[in-house]
Amino acid sequence: MRRVYPAKKTKTSSRASSGRAMTRVLRIGSRPSALAMVQAEYVRARLAVLLPGAVLEIVPIRTSGDKLSTASLAQVGGKGLFIRELEQALAERKIELAVHSMKDLPAQLPAGFRIAAVPEREDTRDLLVSAHGGDVAVLAPGARVGTSSSRRRFQALRANPKIEIVALRGNVDTRLKRIADGSLAAIIIAAAGLRRLGREADVKFAILDERDFIPAGGQGALAIETLDGDAAPEIAAALEALDDPRARYETAAERAFLAALGASCTTPVGVRAIASDETLSIRAILFSPGGDREIAAALAAPAQVNYSPPIAVGAGQELAYRMLARGAGALVGDA
Repeated sequence: MRRVYPAKKTKTSSRASSGRAMTRVLRIGSRPSALAMVQAEYVRARLAVLLPGAVLEIVPIRTSGDKLSTASLAQVGGKGLFIRELEQALAERKIELAVHSMKDLPAQLPAGFRIAAVPEREDTRDLLVSAHGGDVAVLAPGARVGTSSSRRRFQALRANPKIEIVALRGNVDTRLKRIADGSLAAIIIAAAGLRRLGREADVKFAILDERDFIPAGGQGALAIETLDGDAAPEIAAALEALDDPRARYETAAERAFLAALGASCTTPVGVRAIASDETLSIRAILFSPGGDREIAAALAAPAQVNYSPPIAVGAGQELAYRMLARGAGALVGDA
């Protein structure tokens, strides 16, 4: 079912030659999961302020990834399965915008598509949710820990080699139930998802240090995707106002790193860029498919005025080239 949210009307609405008020309808595509819809509603509410008089409609679109509730993403095509149908809807002009979790996007978009806005970023860190709220290191030998990410799997085993990692799919509530019913001792999930759903007070968790658990590229960020050059001027202006320069700068560096490395959505790799007034710091880690080999690297570049994305892209590429010089290409190629 489509949800229609009329924005507040104003006296500045344009009018047709007949004298009747013209109402712009802006369709926002989203996966139908609870978290995806919360994210889409956040974007809708922000745009409602920026586009008074428009009718903003959230269009739930079930993707291939949503239909595969149990299969491993690595076996069926990776996280790109969560965007395919949304991009098809954009191409067919059934929607004007698509809201994604940034980490679900491939490092390089297909021709004709663009990231039109990156709103302010949420917490980028991973959490360990458990009955006691302790860290990975205090889990008992043999404790079953659920995660759908090979990156998280290898990082958790580095912190505590005696635990057992269990493949885990499903939405946040489904994953949390595995702790409540006792079938898992803990799960590793993104802090951003738990916070956007307002579930922090419902569970016990430990925040995992990014020095040991470098997150996925783009984690905590949203990406608003459109067709390249297709937005009307007033929509383009609203998206520009919604864009957060720091979030775009950081994620541009992370995505450039992943693209230059040749990583796919299933490559066990983490990368985190942090922009401050003085520096852009990037840290990354890459594992072999079996987790027996790893390459880590870091880079610090001078801060750039106005968070220029091309500068961030260059820094991300430079870090990837350094890792490739140390043999990262072989680890990516083995995946």
